[in-house]
Amino acid sequence: MADNLKSNVKSGIDDAANGAKNLADRGINAVNRATSGSCATGPGATGGSTMDAARDTLHNVVEKAGAYTHDAKEKVGEWADQVGDKAQKWAGDAYEVATDKAGDFGREVTELVRRHPLPAVLVGFGVGLLLGRAARIV
Repeated sequence: MADNLKSNVKSGIDDAANGAKNLADRGINAVNRATSGSCATGPGATGGSTMDAARDTLHNVVEKAGAYTHDAKEKVGEWADQVGDKAQKWAGDAYEVATDKAGDFGREVTELVRRHPLPAVLVGFGVGLLLGRAARIV
C-alpha cells in the first residue's frame, strides 16, 4: 500500500513537471516564431532586442521551473518514503497485536474446553446444526 502511494505521488509530480515543461516549450516556440516573423530588425529597430530579452527571460524561467520541479520531486519522494515507512511500521505493529490477541483467545478457548468438555461438545454440536440448517435454507 505504501509503495502504491509512493508511486502515485511520484507519477503525479512527473506529470506536473512534464506539463510545466511542455507549457514552457510552447512559450519558447511562440517567442521564436515571433522573433523570426515580422519583427523589425536593423540599426534603429528595438523589436529584435526586446524579443531576444523575452526569449532569454523565458529560458531562465524554464530552467528555474525545472530546478524547482526537481527539488519538489525529491522532497515529495522523501515524504512518500517516510509515510510509507510509518505505514509499514504501523501495519507491522497492528499485525503483532492481532496475532497476540488471537493466540490469547485460542488459549482461553482451549482452557475452557478442557475444564468443561461435555458442554463444549454439546455447544459445538448445536452450532453445527444451526449452520447446517442455515446453509440448507440459502
